[in-house]
Amino acid sequence: MPHLDVSVAIVGAGPVGATLAATLAAAGVSTAILDQAPLPPMELPDFDGRAYAIALTSQRLLAAAGIWDRLPHAPQPIRHIRVADGRPGQRPSSLKLDFNAAEVSEPGSDTPFGWMVEARSLRVALNARLPHLPNLHVFTPAEASVTRTAEGATLRLTKGPHAGTTIQARLVVAAEGRNSPLRQQAGITVARHDYGQTGMVGAFAHEKPHHGTALEMFLPNGPFAQLPLAGPGNFGSAEFPHASAFVWADRRDLSTRFLAMDDAAFGRELSRRLGDHLGRIKPIGRRWSYPLTALWASRQVDTRLALIGDAAHGIHPVAGQGLNLGFRDVAALAEAVIEAAAANEDPGSAAVLARYDRRARPDAGLMLAACHGLEKLFGNDFGPVRLARRIGIAAVDRMPRLKRAFAERAMGMGPGVTGLLGGQGLLTRG
Repeated sequence: MPHLDVSVAIVGAGPVGATLAATLAAAGVSTAILDQAPLPPMELPDFDGRAYAIALTSQRLLAAAGIWDRLPHAPQPIRHIRVADGRPGQRPSSLKLDFNAAEVSEPGSDTPFGWMVEARSLRVALNARLPHLPNLHVFTPAEASVTRTAEGATLRLTKGPHAGTTIQARLVVAAEGRNSPLRQQAGITVARHDYGQTGMVGAFAHEKPHHGTALEMFLPNGPFAQLPLAGPGNFGSAEFPHASAFVWADRRDLSTRFLAMDDAAFGRELSRRLGDHLGRIKPIGRRWSYPLTALWASRQVDTRLALIGDAAHGIHPVAGQGLNLGFRDVAALAEAVIEAAAANEDPGSAAVLARYDRRARPDAGLMLAACHGLEKLFGNDFGPVRLARRIGIAAVDRMPRLKRAFAERAMGMGPGVTGLLGGQGLLTRG
């Protein structure tokens, strides 16, 4: 039977797991990654309406892992963020909050808050990077039974073309999403909160340019975000030459009705929340939806096991930081493992996992609490509360230091993060 010895085995080859694999392998750490699904074809598929908001620090991680330069199209920089409070079909409150990246960037750097990257583009970039890493072994499609002991971990591939292969690893990483089997096997419990909302995700083409501006509208039933996309791509036309993504949270009963509408009716509902600053609009691609719940694992490590991304935590999309939080797990775990390798330590030891936990856990908890608090504050349509938050938004807009702190957080910067992703640590070596 084929046998393989590696330092780290990653289960789950989504954006978070694949980025960790590329980061570790690029640093010389022997790594295996497996997933139940085959890697999609290398060619760029048709636009499907999905896109990610990639914060500045996440972009630095992707660049250090050799992924960013393999994006098939230049991503769209987010240079402005506008935050407002309103109601569908009404003009937003004039008491708004405007962020300009030029006010936060170092003089002359012109660094944006982040970038919008189509999901298909990131997948193609990941697939283009993984085969070129000599320290990385990819097994897809594959399933494995996993046994962990104090001495190490054994993964036996049970399905797929590599069935029968045995992988010995010092550390196993669970990156299989919110229903992580490895987390369940370890007996790690989770706390969940159901927001009673559905998240609707997609894209639309529009008449007027977005100028790299993202809009966050706080509405009574949930937030609505418009996020600029690069174009024209294959969704442009003479009538609608520009495009944006949307992330729209609403009550489940209403969402069911909206999702059943044809494009024309759905576009009218988008316009009621968006306003007219982008002119006429037309939905493009398909619509995606999922129930909005928060998830918090009781711990992020176990014997020879680390949880990353949605396997460890899930947050409300009100701040657009879900994937970026997963990338911060990647940075924290990669740093701990690479440090261990440099010091000839066991990368799956309790000491190394404790270092990862200390770096990742507080940051994730802070982000989850912040998103939960924002949803509760801005999802309240009680008149005095609505007036108070509008005044609060306007007040922050007139407080440069506080406004800058919020802007830096949107870029992914903050305590426990900049040292890992600032382009100065171990992630940039090798």
